[in-house]
Amino acid sequence: MNPQQHHLVLGAGPVGRSLARLLADRGEQTVLVSRSGGGPELAGVRRVALDVTDADALAALADGAVALYNCVNPPDYTTWVRDWPPMAAAMLTAAERSGAVLAITGNLYPYGPVTEPMVEELPDRATDPKGELRARIWADALAAHRDGRVRAVEVRGSDYVGPGVGDNGHVTRVLPRALAGRPVRVLGSPDQPHSWTDVRDVARTLAAVAARPDALGRVWHVPTDAPRSQRQAIADMCAAVGRKPVAVRGYPRLMLDALALGVPMVRELRSTRWQFEVPYVLDSSAAQEELGLRPTPWEEVCRATGDDAVASVAR
Repeated sequence: MNPQQHHLVLGAGPVGRSLARLLADRGEQTVLVSRSGGGPELAGVRRVALDVTDADALAALADGAVALYNCVNPPDYTTWVRDWPPMAAAMLTAAERSGAVLAITGNLYPYGPVTEPMVEELPDRATDPKGELRARIWADALAAHRDGRVRAVEVRGSDYVGPGVGDNGHVTRVLPRALAGRPVRVLGSPDQPHSWTDVRDVARTLAAVAARPDALGRVWHVPTDAPRSQRQAIADMCAAVGRKPVAVRGYPRLMLDALALGVPMVRELRSTRWQFEVPYVLDSSAAQEELGLRPTPWEEVCRATGDDAVASVAR
């Protein structure tokens, strides 16, 4: 790789694309890595095909990088235990060899079952394999940071909304059906308060913390709007694009239990459905007060998410 400083974004999903677009719009040399190297063209972004478990190839690509952003998110929960460890290990190696900041896109799974608002000081006490795995990825990176081998930071957001999320989000997955005026079913209770994080705010937070030495070595929560229930979020997004609200119901537990017997993905979702059965609230005041970041206004989040769903139906 050209030794000129660049930003290396790993993963071309909703967060990776948002981050690559943000960095390129700022005039930064940006490389977006995925297994295929394909996808929609993003102005000013160079796409590269790479297996991110290849530590040597990844380290070579990271040579001269300002930061290496872990925006990877294997969509199949059933393969996380197999897929994540070699990827995380390769990223640590590449960050150590290149000296690039390792900025990790995390999630809230490591905290485990909670009912109080989540703050960064909460210990990681996950009780399911996915949460334990994500907690271990951060623990390994933090240990390397404290040893002086890498410079690491993790950014955690709640369930994603915003443009480009589509089937990767709980609400966005059912939104096209709702926009068609049809009733939808959601995981857990439709009426428990829940935090929703815009992927563009994840990208802005990653870029901000990677650029600040005083922000490294800790977890930051992405600036996120006040919680809304699944029913309210879907209604707000429908209204934002001129559609009427629809009936929103939860899946009966017995139905999920029966489906889980034959569908591995549903079996994996059962272990985290508690997140939608109790208040699931993210406190992002630290990033707002200490980094000066603000969440995208909820009305704009709903409009962008709704417009994206309308466009996906048109395609």
